[in-house]
Amino acid sequence: MCWVKKFSDVPHCKNFFLKGTTPNLPGILYDGIVKNQNRYKPICQKYKNIYRFATLYDTTKRIPVFSAYTFTGPPTDRRPKDPWMIEPQLEGENNSPEMEKMGGGQYKNQAVNNDYAQSKNPTDYKDVNRGHLFPNSHAHDLETQESTFTLTNIVPQMVSFNGGSWNEMEKKVREKLETDCINNYGIKAYVVTGAVPSAKNTLNDRVNIPELMWTAYCCKNKKKGWMAEAHWKWNNKEDKGKTLKPETLGALEKELNKHHQGKDGPVKVFPKKCPRGPKPTTSS
Repeated sequence: MCWVKKFSDVPHCKNFFLKGTTPNLPGILYDGIVKNQNRYKPICQKYKNIYRFATLYDTTKRIPVFSAYTFTGPPTDRRPKDPWMIEPQLEGENNSPEMEKMGGGQYKNQAVNNDYAQSKNPTDYKDVNRGHLFPNSHAHDLETQESTFTLTNIVPQMVSFNGGSWNEMEKKVREKLETDCINNYGIKAYVVTGAVPSAKNTLNDRVNIPELMWTAYCCKNKKKGWMAEAHWKWNNKEDKGKTLKPETLGALEKELNKHHQGKDGPVKVFPKKCPRGPKPTTSS
């Protein structure tokens, strides 16, 4: 990890956002500036000396607000073993800038494995598990796959939802990115996935269990122009066979405006060139 005041402080970190433009979330992040820098921490996720993706982390709720990454093709390796890691600089700015495997005990500003394994509510652990925002199945190489196993990229997600409609959506989106997001430089799409915290629902009295999860992508197709698509769903238990239907980027931003309100203007996940409706745009 590399903790920074703004994502733009690290040039390589800007590359995970389309045109270097971060989402606009009223009350949290506006024009690249974090509104409450004691609570929300921009993280340039660094693993084995390379920046892999970007995360905005809520140290009060101990879950990510969002993770942003670029999709450049399907994984070349199988899912790695779960080497769950933490971010040392969240506990002290002078600590190592790289994510690392956690030691024992608790950490003040972030979730740890014990929050999942030793919940005070005996039903918590069987109902939720670790849900990736940047899924390892969207990472193109093994080391980037491994980097997604930092708990700053994880939220408590209902087991049936994580392994059900959300998992199926991640697979379908990956297939779509492989076929639709081909430009002159190969496959490339920008993806932002986030979570809306609940009012009081927590895991182990420490880690917020989000009420809503959302994701969107934007890419340029060399024939059709700029394309975008979104999905969201409440983080609830679900029956087998449930699916998520694709939505427009504009519909997602409208939904997120219900949860992020403030004087900083409306929610904007991607820059203007990404279409808010179903039709591609041809702007450069």
